[in-house]
Amino acid sequence: MDIDWAALGSVFGVGLVTTVTLVGLFTLGLIGLSKQEQASTQGGSATLARTGAYVCFALCSAAIAYGIYLIVA
Repeated sequence: MDIDWAALGSVFGVGLVTTVTLVGLFTLGLIGLSKQEQASTQGGSATLARTGAYVCFALCSAAIAYGIYLIVA
């Protein structure tokens, strides 16, 4: 059995970068929702925070759907 270490390292690197990116986007979405809630309790408008949070969640959903598509196809 011969292991292609370069390919294994490449898969590990792409998986690590993808995971960190998805977790970062989800975290930014949660921060945006908490800022939106904070601004609404202080009487301000939080449209930008809510929109940014929804964009982050949409990007996470799109990346997950693309990953599932790659697995199934």
